[in-house]
Formats: sequence, structure tokens, C-alpha cells
Amino acid sequence: QVRLVESGGGLVQAGGSLRLSCAASGPIAGLNTAAWYRQTPGKEREQVARMAPGGSTDYADSVKGRFAISRDNRGNTVYLQMNSLKPEDTGIYFCARKISGTHAAWGQGIQVTVSS
Repeated sequence: QVRLVESGGGLVQAGGSLRLSCAASGPIAGLNTAAWYRQTPGKEREQVARMAPGGSTDYADSVKGRFAISRDNRGNTVYLQMNSLKPEDTGIYFCARKISGTHAAWGQGIQVTVSS
């Protein structure tokens, strides 16, 4: 089985920074597509960042210029650097990795809270 474990969340003041990590283990190609999502009660799940196997990235308009997705050399760990955080960035953040055309692995989610 593929397991994803997020870490690095917590409480931060507006304008601050956090770096989330997503450690992968199991039978997954290291450079498979990786993405970060966030969920806030009452709102739709939002994809905030994605990295393709070749390294290209894309971001939600709401985080563009502030967040950056990256990975280690083998793709075992994926990161989300979050700068200039805003209260509206508050939510549960999930790491996802594509396994096949129809399947993906998900982490358990980690809380990020940005205070005003």
C-alpha cells in the first residue's frame, strides 16, 4: 500500500510562513504527480498546488506567488512552502499522489491555522 504522511502544520500569525512535508512510502513511482489540497468546512475542496512528473507546477490563483510546491530528488517527500500567510489560508491540508489514471493516494490531512 501507498502511505502519505503530512507534517509541519500548526498555528501561525498572518504574514508568517510554514512548510508542509508529505512523506511517501510503498509501491509508488517517486516522480508521480503530486498535489496539495485544502478543505475548510462550508467550502469546496480546493487544489492549491500541483507538480507533474517532469517538474512543472501550477497553483490556485488564491495562493499564486505565495506558495511553492517542491520535492526531493527521488520524489519520496513533497513539500509545500507557504509564505505571506493569510487568515483565509486556514484549513486542513491534504497531500495527494497519483497512482494510476483512476487512483490516487491521500494523506490524513494536517491543520493549518492563520491568526489575524
